[in-house]
Amino acid sequence: MADKQAVLEGTVERITFRNDDNGYTVLRFTPDTASPSGKIADGRGRDYEPVSPAGPGVSSRSLFASEPVAAPVTVVGRFPAVAVGERLRLRGRWVQHPQYGRQFSSEKYTVLAPATAEGIRRYLGSGLIRGIGPALADRLVRRFGADTLHVIAEAPQRLQEVEGIGPQRARAIADGIKQQKAIQGVMVFLQGHGISAAYATRIYRVYGQDAVAKVRDDPYRLAADIPGIGFKTADRIARSVGVDKDAPRRLAAGLEHVLHDAAQRGHVCVARDDLLEQAAELLEVDATTLSAVLDEMIAGRRVVVEAAGEETAGGLRELIYLPWLHRAESELAAGLRRLYEQFPPLRVVGRPWQADELIARTERETGLRLSEEQRRAVAAALEHGVFVLTGGPGTGKTTILRMVLACLEQAGEKVELACPTGRAAQRLREATGRSARTIHRLLEFGPVEGEGFRFQRNEQRPLAADAVIIDEASMLDVSLAHHLVRAIASGTRLILVGDVQQLPPVGPGYPLRDIIASGTVPVARLSHVFRQAEQSLIVTNAHRILQGREPVCNRPDGDFFFIECEDPDQVAATVRDLAMRRVPGFIKGDPIEDVQVLSPMRRSVTGVDHLNELLQASLNPPSDGKPELPVGAGLLRVGDKVMQTRNNYEKAVFNGDIGRVEKIDQENGVVSVRFPQPEGPQVVQYEISEADELALAYCITVHKSQGSEYPAVVLPLTTQHYVMLQRNLVYTAVTRARRLVVIVGSRRALRMALAGVTDEPRASRLAVRLQRFGVGEVVR
Repeated sequence: MADKQAVLEGTVERITFRNDDNGYTVLRFTPDTASPSGKIADGRGRDYEPVSPAGPGVSSRSLFASEPVAAPVTVVGRFPAVAVGERLRLRGRWVQHPQYGRQFSSEKYTVLAPATAEGIRRYLGSGLIRGIGPALADRLVRRFGADTLHVIAEAPQRLQEVEGIGPQRARAIADGIKQQKAIQGVMVFLQGHGISAAYATRIYRVYGQDAVAKVRDDPYRLAADIPGIGFKTADRIARSVGVDKDAPRRLAAGLEHVLHDAAQRGHVCVARDDLLEQAAELLEVDATTLSAVLDEMIAGRRVVVEAAGEETAGGLRELIYLPWLHRAESELAAGLRRLYEQFPPLRVVGRPWQADELIARTERETGLRLSEEQRRAVAAALEHGVFVLTGGPGTGKTTILRMVLACLEQAGEKVELACPTGRAAQRLREATGRSARTIHRLLEFGPVEGEGFRFQRNEQRPLAADAVIIDEASMLDVSLAHHLVRAIASGTRLILVGDVQQLPPVGPGYPLRDIIASGTVPVARLSHVFRQAEQSLIVTNAHRILQGREPVCNRPDGDFFFIECEDPDQVAATVRDLAMRRVPGFIKGDPIEDVQVLSPMRRSVTGVDHLNELLQASLNPPSDGKPELPVGAGLLRVGDKVMQTRNNYEKAVFNGDIGRVEKIDQENGVVSVRFPQPEGPQVVQYEISEADELALAYCITVHKSQGSEYPAVVLPLTTQHYVMLQRNLVYTAVTRARRLVVIVGSRRALRMALAGVTDEPRASRLAVRLQRFGVGEVVR
């Protein structure tokens, strides 16, 4: 039962949990002992008059205003992005949670200026002021105390009284405070709509001095421009600044949001009726009103419509595309047709060669020996402009790839090797002995003056290559595949290598599967598992999993083990012990570099977030001389294994890249991370305000592991993961391991996964376009 409404003021000590989708957050919060009324909050929602220990007549408010109580309290509510160290005024009620006990449920909050020396120290060290980290913040406050902010703003020359600060740095700190004052106007405006200081800083960084005007003019642009802000938050701001429920711009933004949301779930297009139905539910309006707005969007080319060629009660079924996805899909189909049709015969030293002759010669010179199935695959790769090679582990894809490379080199052709991710490119380099790059680096993705970031290889400046080979092609989404094909000149062969039984790409579409399904280009489907590979239970069990059969486990000399455990807490403890001690000892490897824990999902006791906490504490515990920084709901420590969680084009690191924290500069608030790349290690620096792009990676989701390979994989599998339990998920996890797989969990969860084959089909017309070898007709 909830108490009457109460007010708390205090400081955010720790973020225990945050749902980035809706902003729901659990905080550890230290209240000030004095409330704004001069009464003291007792931690149960009741205020009482303080009695001064100095005796009657002495102001108790002056004694208590800057004194925190001993124990923080738990606060729950919607805080889209509050930061540790921020001071808040909360309005809400004390409630009794059946599992977690008494906690404060916040209904509204306001960010306050820090009022104490400790609050100022945490504020300055939070990363909001560029160039000030926790260590420098501590020195500033130790010198100036509660007057620190006043000194920075009014007498910045005095900052030179602090060791390590010269005139230039003092000016930079003062400028940082001035910039924060400029941001204050943005903060005041946004905080009235439930947006915190951290997001206000991001908005200011993108929009500058025009932030308030731009947000007022089109609040829906926030969802597209600012990472972490979704449509519902933008819609809440829009409604509060006066956008009517039935306003055409709100309805259009809602329709676009449904299309973007569908793209995030893998769909390239959405059927018109489905789009209207989903948008009507989201916006709480009538679908008829939305239909008229959609027609206007089609007329204005904000979206593209195509007839699917299927009859419905109302005529031909229509599919709605975002323009960039329509262009990507249609131009990808046309580009593949161009490469397939405009391909010259293979020539060696100026004369045509038969593929069989070249293969035989290469076998003699390299010592490689092919099976008949492999020989046919190599011949098809040499004879066609577009070729697909697909198959599971142990079926000889790498052997075929090596032979194709050797044959092309015999023919004097220049070959480019690439993969969607850096880790996959490193694997390809090790497997072939040739240079390999990420597709982004191959296509020279980077800044272009006046145009922002883009791929600099395209039809005007194609790749200088006779053949392009893409490994792990199952990870290609329709957009990246489109940019790749654009950059390949006619006459250059394209070879796609991948396993379509794995999880689909993170982005929209599934080009590899659609190309195979179209039946328009030659495809080699490898099914024979070679005897040497059969000796590995990893390979054997991968194929058993695809057939829905339980894996063979726990042979004394095997490489595949199942530890049965029902209790999720015990599963988590077992995973920690395996990763820390048992698996590294078994494979004689490094627990951080050679062991990767994979989980089907982020949340739950056996999910990524909780397991990372356990593994960080065990594998990289705190110690003297090992700097650390609070980031989001956790902290980063030197030596931590971390993952980049979103594409950062300026830093040239991408979603899924894994590295190690090499250095933390607490003085300036900078985190340095070393990312391995095929071309050599890359050290990337993050300011504190940017460090939320990093997440611990001792445990990652199976989806994030695509394209990677690890000496050992540990996979927790419990019924808590039931939403994600699919056959291809377990298959993908198992095939990430080279030397050892250990599954920890319940037999029931494993059987649920083996029975789970309800992979949602992705709405796309690429296969149809390839069958027609056309770009499709736009209805209107």
